[in-house]
Amino acid sequence: MEVHARLTAAARRAGRDPGGVRLVAVSKTVDLDRLRQALAAGQRLFGENYLQEAQRKIEALGPGVSWHFVGHLQTNKAKGAVALFDLIHSVDRLRLAQALNEAASKISKIQDILLQVNLAGEESKSGAALAEVPALIQHIRLLPNLRLLGLMTMPPFLPDPEAARPFFLALRELRDRLEQNGFGPLPELSMGMTGDFEAAVEEGATLVRVGTAVFGPRPRKT
Repeated sequence: MEVHARLTAAARRAGRDPGGVRLVAVSKTVDLDRLRQALAAGQRLFGENYLQEAQRKIEALGPGVSWHFVGHLQTNKAKGAVALFDLIHSVDRLRLAQALNEAASKISKIQDILLQVNLAGEESKSGAALAEVPALIQHIRLLPNLRLLGLMTMPPFLPDPEAARPFFLALRELRDRLEQNGFGPLPELSMGMTGDFEAAVEEGATLVRVGTAVFGPRPRKT
C-alpha cells in the first residue's frame, strides 16, 4: 500500500522506527467491498465517524479488526461508542468523559481514549482549549473505567502540508510538558490526515488518520 510506504519513509527521515506509527484507515462512507480489499492488503485498523455506519461494518467484517472512533462524539452516543470502539480519539470535555466512564462501567470495560486539543482555537472545530488541558487530564485520571493514552489534534485546513507542521510540533511539545509535570504517561499522538500525515509523522505522530489516500475520493453529496 502506497500510504504505508510514505509513512515508513517519513518515519525514517525523522530517525523514528516506522513500527511506532499506526495507520488508521478512515473508512466513513467506504463500502464493504473496499474495506475487504484493504483487509486483504493487510490493513487491520479502521476509523469511523458515525455509530450506525460503524456498527454495520463491524458486524459484517467480524473479529480480527480494530476500530477507532475519530469524529465528534455527542454525549448521548457514549454508550454506543463504548460498545463498538477500541479507542475514542475525540474526547474533548469532561461531561463526555463522564458519560463514557459510566457506559464503560456498565459493561465492565476499561475504555481507551485520547484527549482532543484545539490548538488553533478554531470555533468551528471541537477540542479542549489549551488552558483547559491539565485540569481535564486530572479529572479524567480519576474516572476508573477510562484509560487516557494521549492527545489528538486537527490543525486548520491548509493547502500546504508544511503549514500544518507547527501544530503537530505544538502537540508533541504539549505532551512532553505534560509528562514532565506529572500528567503522563501519554504515549499516543493522533495527528495527520491525507494531506499532511508525512509532516505529522516527522513531528512524532503515533496514529495518523488517513482516508482519501487509502480509499480514494469520497462520493460528493447530492
